[in-house]
Amino acid sequence: MEVPKKLLNSVERCVDEALEGIVSSNGGLVLLKGHRVVLRSDLQHLKGKVALLSGGGSGHEPAHAGYVGRGMLSGAVAGAVFASPPPGSILAAIMTLWQSGSSGVLLLVKNYTGDRLNFGLAAEQARTQGVSVDMVIVADDCAFTQPSKAGRRGLCGTVFIHKLAGALAEEGCPLDGIVAQLTKATKSIGTLGVSLSPCSVPGCQPSFQLPPGDMELGLGIHGEPGIKRSKMAPADEVVKTMIDHITDPSSQSHLSLKSGDRVVLCVNNLGALSCLEMAIVTRAAINYLASRGVQVSRVMSGSFMTSLEMAGVSLTLMRVDEEILRLFDAKTTAPAWPNLCSESVSGRKLYVEPAERPAASEIKPDQGPFTLAMRAVLESVCKTLLQRQEELNALDRAAGDGDCGSTHVLAANAIQKWMQTSTIPGNPCLLLTALARLVEEKMGGSSGATFIIPDLLSQLSLFCFPQKAEVGAESTRDLAAKAGRASYVASEHLTQPDPGAVAVAAIFRAVFEALGGK
Repeated sequence: MEVPKKLLNSVERCVDEALEGIVSSNGGLVLLKGHRVVLRSDLQHLKGKVALLSGGGSGHEPAHAGYVGRGMLSGAVAGAVFASPPPGSILAAIMTLWQSGSSGVLLLVKNYTGDRLNFGLAAEQARTQGVSVDMVIVADDCAFTQPSKAGRRGLCGTVFIHKLAGALAEEGCPLDGIVAQLTKATKSIGTLGVSLSPCSVPGCQPSFQLPPGDMELGLGIHGEPGIKRSKMAPADEVVKTMIDHITDPSSQSHLSLKSGDRVVLCVNNLGALSCLEMAIVTRAAINYLASRGVQVSRVMSGSFMTSLEMAGVSLTLMRVDEEILRLFDAKTTAPAWPNLCSESVSGRKLYVEPAERPAASEIKPDQGPFTLAMRAVLESVCKTLLQRQEELNALDRAAGDGDCGSTHVLAANAIQKWMQTSTIPGNPCLLLTALARLVEEKMGGSSGATFIIPDLLSQLSLFCFPQKAEVGAESTRDLAAKAGRASYVASEHLTQPDPGAVAVAAIFRAVFEALGGK
């Protein structure tokens, strides 16, 4: 098996170069020389306040360096990819923060054995040097109904704790007060992930194998095994399964959630999910929570704690009240924290009415002598476009994005729906106007824009020469594209006829045959 490709310079230096890139692009951050530690560049502002330190293995970016900034973390310690940072670097970070004049140092640690050991060792050493230091463990994983002796894993809920702690520290809350509030908050968070593909440490093979068409529920952020594998399902169904599992009362690790509760929702990209998929999952989560009577007060959707290039998503829910929301809404300069809307998501109006304009369905003239013939023509054209969808897509894949057939099917479906509810004009001019309006509203793509042009629609009425249209379409095989996506493809790779021309020829043929080929 081949090692997956990654855009690196060196496996050995990938973490160091990544940290340098993060700090170079964010003016409020600096690196602690000799250590993989990112700090706020304004440590003087910590005087008299609690400093916050987190960290863990690399590969989860933007965690944790992306959450360093005023109103969030004071520093973050990075280990090698998927490996806990050494206690020496953690101690160096603690001492730097303490010597900046902070009133104490709080360690925010995900519940993994290596992280707990190394941060714990550093904390003990710091105490021997007179540092006021404490530690909060985050364990928000809801995957296992009976957690092991090691307890629940720390996942994306850790980012929520970063934010709450940062807001409290910025307000001057003492160390013991922050610890008390965070300890309570950790009990109100639950997370579960689903993976569609494995991840791989740089220079290594994937950490596990997932058969095509399968997904795995409950994986850890290092590729640790989940709770079950199943076949792929629609996004709505997957999201329902995840939220039901997070809130399942029969599970020892569940998050208690009832109708009327308020939550903050985090939809976290595990690394390689497209923005399109993320938006669909976010919609599904909001809608399903609403169906259960849960009020979604805030939503975060994006990459917050990743697992390298794993294609997947995790959902994190946190029960909140007004005080927690106030802390969520507090300002921060941390580069990875999103610009959240400080209004409740639930109950918002999603749509506004467009400016009034006559729709295609409103063009309802009396029937004319050609109405029946025109219905037959339209039915024939729609049938042809539906039948030839994949053929047109295949032609388009050679030079474009492979959607020519699908785009024409949008028009065919719109015309079929329109014919079910509208009187077909017997006047060709009115018919073409109605069809142009339909195409304008429903079709899209270059083809849609082209069909709106009156000259082309007029020529489509000259249906008595389908053979010439087919010859013309075939001749495009030898033409050089001067516009559109095909114009970016070398001519020697363009060996098929233009799919749009083939579609037009097919329409000519359908019209011709619908009229008996006369």
